Order: sequence, then structure tokens, then C-alpha cells
Amino acid sequence: MYTRSWRSVSAEDSVGSPSFVSDHGLWSDEQFAVAERIEAGLREVDLVRLVFPDPHGLARSKTLTADAFRSVLRNGMNFSPGPFVFDTGHAIAVDFLGEPGIGVEEISGAGNFILVPDPLTFQVLPGPGPRTAWVIGDEYLRDGTAHPLSSRAVLRRLEAEYAGRGHAPVIGLEVEWYLTRLLDGEPGNAGNGFGLQGPAPRAAAVNAGYQFNLDARYDSVAPVTDPLALHLLELGLPLRSVEHESGPGQVECTFSPMSALDTADAMLLFRTATKRWCARSGHHASFMSLPLLDSFDPSGWHLHQSVRDTATGRNLFAAEGPAGGLSPQTKAYADGLLAWSRELFLLSVPTVNGYRRLGPRHALAPTRLDWNEEDRSAMLRMVGGGSGAHIENRSAEPCANPYLALAGQLFAGLEGLDGAAEAGGVPRAEGAAPALVPQSLAESLDAFRAGRAERLLGGPLKACLVKLKESELRRFEGWCAATGADPGQVTDWEQREYFEVY
Repeated sequence: MYTRSWRSVSAEDSVGSPSFVSDHGLWSDEQFAVAERIEAGLREVDLVRLVFPDPHGLARSKTLTADAFRSVLRNGMNFSPGPFVFDTGHAIAVDFLGEPGIGVEEISGAGNFILVPDPLTFQVLPGPGPRTAWVIGDEYLRDGTAHPLSSRAVLRRLEAEYAGRGHAPVIGLEVEWYLTRLLDGEPGNAGNGFGLQGPAPRAAAVNAGYQFNLDARYDSVAPVTDPLALHLLELGLPLRSVEHESGPGQVECTFSPMSALDTADAMLLFRTATKRWCARSGHHASFMSLPLLDSFDPSGWHLHQSVRDTATGRNLFAAEGPAGGLSPQTKAYADGLLAWSRELFLLSVPTVNGYRRLGPRHALAPTRLDWNEEDRSAMLRMVGGGSGAHIENRSAEPCANPYLALAGQLFAGLEGLDGAAEAGGVPRAEGAAPALVPQSLAESLDAFRAGRAERLLGGPLKACLVKLKESELRRFEGWCAATGADPGQVTDWEQREYFEVY
């Protein structure tokens, strides 16, 4: 049988720009060395999924043939800016056809940006089907400068600031999520469109829940979660434990400590791979904090953090001497987190639904902008001593953008370590009643809009996030007003908006 040979005029006709990486000096020596090894092994790969985290923390991707990726690796690839202008319901929040109002000229007219693969993130995904690799990219404007709306670039800058002081953040992940069983039904496209999500997938609980850490409850999810755990280990993720939490089918996964950028990259891959794995067996994994299903308990995301001296390897949070305990740097870091807590809370809890967890009705959720030792009702919990001393921030929701959530923590903590945290935030006054954590997206958005987040994010990314969240909140409030839904309870709007996509 004869097969026609189709020959492209140019192998580089759809990439970002020839020699883009070299011309703009975008890679380190290590990245160039790893890129050479990737190129040498591309014969062992069929497809490459080129991914970047959008402002919502969702993985957006294009799947390339291995031959196409050979050119894209060093030249980048053109991507549409759609993920920067759509809110969580795919409504247009940034006016790219008029005046975007965020200070990024290239957004006008929906012009392309260039996504450059980071060779250090390249890995082959285990599993059946075509041999597929996954690689995370960094966003650049067409002139080679880092895209001002890139959340990964924000976290890179924070890591560099710590490194300049001889420090390295150490982060541990503790993530709760829901395993549900999919029921028969339509795919949810009816009535779907820009700013209106179709019906959420129909799902049922996998067990009764409410026997915390009961082995029998875990055994009921083990046919899915045990193979998932092995899959995550095959991906190279440093999974430590899987356990059953309170709610029906509520699972918690914990990971060994990592660097900040590795932690955010791991969270992006973990959430994506978990949803994909569970779907293969007729299940649905959701990182939405409180799904609209009977008796579900809110899920949280706890960020464990400390700082290491890179010269000595010493944990800065460990007190000197045999008594152990916590060092003065620990309190300084915690004071920074508290001083910036309201202004940056939006980065940790960015959805309408995430605030369902933070009221007094839910056990073990943080209620106070405060720190304390071994107290789970405070936003900051001081844990351990000696080389294991660290701070656990318990406020985040599992679907937060990991790059922005981590960057907010590290920025505020560094402000505290540098002595620059302003007491105008939330000072910890002995004997005074601590303030409550924000109780709604509207409250957090007001504080974020009026605050100084541009010092961390830059003006364009702050302005973009404000527009995205204003659009999301406006649609939620409009839907409640039109339907008479009680905004104080989990609504069908939230189930449609978050249950599937997160």
C-alpha cells in the first residue's frame, strides 16, 4: 500500500519565533543541558502535552506531535490569551476587543503570546495509550520579556529573592479532595456558553463518611485510590500518605517537602492527573471545596512552610539550644503572614465556594486571623520543634492557583523576616480578640482591590485578577437575584461553576 508523503515547507511555521530561547537568554545552563537530553530521546515519545497554569490555576494545554515539539522546545509556541481574559465560567472578563484596562498592550485584539517549555519539567506520563510526555511552559511577550500575567513567573521571582538572601523556602502539601461515583447523564453541554456553565456532572457519594480515618471507610475508596497512589509515584510526585477524611469519599493526600516552584508544579500535575485517573474508572475527582451533595464536609488545602539557610542547611524556624522550640524568625515570618493576610487572602481562597468552609459551622476550619501552637482554629498553626519546626497555614482552598497562593505566603513571610511587615494589617496584640478570616469572596476582593498586592504581582496581574473575580462575583450575585437562591447556602450555580472544572 502506498502512502503519500506530505512535506511541510517549514518545520518552524507554527512555533513562537525561531531561536526565541537563545535570542532572549531565557534558559540556564542546566535547562540547555536537559533540553539536549530531551531531544535525543524524543524518538521514544509519540505526543507531548505543553501546559501552562492560567490565573485560576487550571492547566491549559496543546498536544503536539514529538516532531513538532522538537522545534517548539527551543523556539516556543504561539498560544491564545483566552485563558487570561475568561473568568471561571468562561465569561469574557477582560475586554480584549476594546480597552483591556490591565496595562498589557498585547492582550488587545487577542494577540498571541509565546509559551516556552521548561525542560526541567519534562516527563513521560505512565499509562496506556500513546507514549505521552508532559512539560510545563513559561509565558513570554513577543519581545522576549516575561509575561506580566504569568503566575509561574511571580513565584520564580520570589524564589530568586529568597536565594539572594541565602534562604530557600521549604513547602509541604496537604490536600483534601472528593472522590465521587459518576452517574449516567448528558455531558452537561445543554445551555452552556460564555459565562453560563451547563449542568454539573451527576455524581453520588462512594460511602457514608463521618468516621474519621476509619480503615473501613478507606477500604471503600482503596480500589481507586491505591492504584492512583502508585500512579502518582510513577509520575515522580513525592506522595507520603493517603487517608480518608470526614466527608463521604473525602480523601487527603500529603507530600514530602519540596522547593516552592517544585511544590506548585507538583500541585498542578497532581490535580490534573488525579481527575484524569479517576475518570478512567467511572469516578469523578473534585477539588471544589464544598460540592452540592448531601452531607459533604468542606475540603481544605494546608500549606506547611519553613525556610532553610542554604549555606548551612539549618531550618531558620528552629530555636537554638537543646530546649528546641521556635526561633524569633518564626514569629517574624508569622507576623508577616498576618500583616498581609487580608490583602492577599484572595490568592488562597479565590472562589465563591471556598468561603463556605471558613464559617464557625465547620469543625477544624480556621476562623481567626491569628497564630497559635497546635490550634487548628487559628489561620496559622505552629507545628513541631527543632529541625522540623514549621508553620501550617490552614486557610487555602484546594482549587487555588498554587503559584499565586504560594507566592502570597512567601512574599508576606519575607516581609516579616525583613522587618518590613506593616502593622496596619492584622497585628497580633496579646490579649486582644483576633479578627475573623474573611467570610466571602466580596470581602476578600474589596481588601485585595484596595490593598498593595501590586508589590507582589505587579500592576497588570493585580488588575487582571480584579476583573476576573469581579466578573465571577457579578454573575453569582445576578444568578441568586434572578432565581431567588439563598447566597448563604451552596448553590446550583457553584456546582455548575466549579464541580467539574476543578
